[in-house]
Amino acid sequence: MANWVIVVDDDMVNLNVAGRILSREGIRVTALKTGQSLLDYLSENDVPDLILLDLKMPEMDGFETYEKLRGMKGEKSDVPVIFLTADENRESEARGLSMGAMDFIKKPFIPEVLTLRVKHIIELNHLQKSLADEVEKKTQENEKLFMHVVSSLAEAIDAKDTYTNGHSSRVADYSKEIAKRAGYGSDQLNEIYMMGLLHDVGKIGIPDAVINKPARLTDEEYEIIKNHPVLGARILGNIKEMPHLADGARWHHEWYGGKGYPDGLNGDEIPEAARIIAVADAYDAMTSFRSYRNPLSQEEVRKEIEEGKGTQFDPVYADIMLEMIKEDVDYKMREG
Repeated sequence: MANWVIVVDDDMVNLNVAGRILSREGIRVTALKTGQSLLDYLSENDVPDLILLDLKMPEMDGFETYEKLRGMKGEKSDVPVIFLTADENRESEARGLSMGAMDFIKKPFIPEVLTLRVKHIIELNHLQKSLADEVEKKTQENEKLFMHVVSSLAEAIDAKDTYTNGHSSRVADYSKEIAKRAGYGSDQLNEIYMMGLLHDVGKIGIPDAVINKPARLTDEEYEIIKNHPVLGARILGNIKEMPHLADGARWHHEWYGGKGYPDGLNGDEIPEAARIIAVADAYDAMTSFRSYRNPLSQEEVRKEIEEGKGTQFDPVYADIMLEMIKEDVDYKMREG
């Protein structure tokens, strides 16, 4: 497909000359006479490869047109622009380049210069798009690989505890749903999902005999269990690319009223993600099988979360969890 350039100039002679020069090189040319006509045209048509935009035009000059162009939605705001000018004005040139224009071309046109600069900018823009697409592709591949590793690690964590099969993935699902209802964006949702998957990663460092002890834990054994948030934060803290990944691991056992562990934080001192995961974690603990009991009834779970608002749980996220429970008429949201 031929490259496509829009030329905007209030002088018909300039439009005709530019059109002839570029057309001879196999470039498709659309000629427009005003800045407003450019904006109107783009609102109804596809995106060109390049815009040649005259600086001095009546009603709306090139700078104002350029600013409005950059305010358009989608790809249209990113179309490369070369300013056209008949003046030797360094201030105008500096202003145009600082605004983001790719180049300046002087009038009257020198055919070889016009052709080479237009081709160069179009080729450069195509290369940048190809590179951006490739980077995005590799980023997505890396994210999928990372998520696979995280999921595998979560399964390994759950495998240590006889009574928490699938716990990490359920906490991740519940946390993501709470965050979604709280208005989190897609990137934040993905992050909190990973934080949910890895919230118990510190249990890797806890002896199996302690984790799977069927009888009541001694005070000493309970203190060992209580160390898993610190261990988890230490493990995840090594992932510098995601500095908040450790928040859920370290603080998901903090209580909103300040009586949790390991740091005794309260209220907004506890990171939001950890407050969300705390609700999801407690909900799954109550709705899962344990060595000493079956899952609690839905009414019992609802009562526990209601009573824990403001003491154990952030009231905002507890209310969202209660709404999710209300919608779960058949009580499917639990360990199967």
